Amino acid sequence: MNPKNPIPFNVILSGFSRNGLAFNALKTFSFMHIYGVPIDTYTLCSSLTASSSIRNVKFGQQVHALVAKSGWSSSVFVGSALVDLYSKSLVIDDAEGVFDEIPEKNSVCANALLSGYGEAKMWLEGLKLVRKMPMLNLEYDHFTLSAILRACAGLSAIEFGMQVHAYLIRRIYDVGKDVFLQSSLIEMYGKCGLVGKAWQVFNLAGIGKGKEHQRDVVLWTSMLGVYGRTGHNEEVVRLYQEMLKEGIKPDEVAFVTVLSACDHTGQVNLGVELFKSMTHDFGLDPGPEHYSCLIDLLCRAGQLDRALRLVNEMVHKGHGSCSVSMWGALLSACKDCGNIELGKLAAQRAIDLDPQNVGVYIMLSNLYAKLGMWNEIEQLRELMKERGLKKDVGCSWI
Repeated sequence: MNPKNPIPFNVILSGFSRNGLAFNALKTFSFMHIYGVPIDTYTLCSSLTASSSIRNVKFGQQVHALVAKSGWSSSVFVGSALVDLYSKSLVIDDAEGVFDEIPEKNSVCANALLSGYGEAKMWLEGLKLVRKMPMLNLEYDHFTLSAILRACAGLSAIEFGMQVHAYLIRRIYDVGKDVFLQSSLIEMYGKCGLVGKAWQVFNLAGIGKGKEHQRDVVLWTSMLGVYGRTGHNEEVVRLYQEMLKEGIKPDEVAFVTVLSACDHTGQVNLGVELFKSMTHDFGLDPGPEHYSCLIDLLCRAGQLDRALRLVNEMVHKGHGSCSVSMWGALLSACKDCGNIELGKLAAQRAIDLDPQNVGVYIMLSNLYAKLGMWNEIEQLRELMKERGLKKDVGCSWI
């Protein structure tokens, strides 16, 4: 290829970036820079997109330096890519700096910064930017409105969220076609405690005619999450069954919610069936979150042998070591059942993962106390003193 013609190199670079081969894209960019291939906005944007996909801030900063030297800082396209890189890497100060330096801003760069504020949970800063957008002659698009609703949910700003809801109904012709906006509305109402409003939005999402208006797995999962977070566990199970009747295939997130609901309602058989159906009926591989829900469910039901088998199965399938919470659930169940051998094993594994976790020592002490093992309790107290651990004193926020 002619090294003076950047087009074929840009095609290769873009192809790598779009297909998830970020490292190959960055190597291509380095090759172009070393051998003097002309670099344009297309090259810079593709390389910055590749950097942001793997959160490679250092390489992105090197590209940023090249941008400043080559005079491309005024390009809104390059600027938006830089804002997106820093936002996804949660380097918010740099993202704000780049955004402020763009002379002619557009909604894309504003949305990239809004996304960064959302990831960093800087809700107030996000709303301040939203209020500045009309002064910058920037219009609110679907992504902007979703970001505003997310900020309202984070701040529990229900009145502002309802104003945004009214605005998008007036300004957007067919809200029913935008799944993410509807999902944002459902989650906003749910996180603000208005489950009835979330249910209304969910129901309205299915009113339109044609397949494009049918509620997809994103909306169903959002509504399942609302019920799950607000303690409506029986409604979670009911809604999951309705979801299957409508022919919607649940995803991994939906299964976490419904397994958690089974955990809180003590429906052991249903929980086990759902866990098995992930693989057998839907071809999904259970992750650590799914194992954690089922292990906790079996522990609450006192079925320690099944829980331990599930723990071993999880490790055998390459999901890594269990979390402290899983071993803690097993230890708590051992305390209730008086199973000292398994309880000591669970406590040791939890302590190996988090040696400074006082709660594990307290649960093990309670297990010893239940069985009258006073010498072991004294040894445990001495061990806590050696490690400088103390039980937190109870207090009230009221």
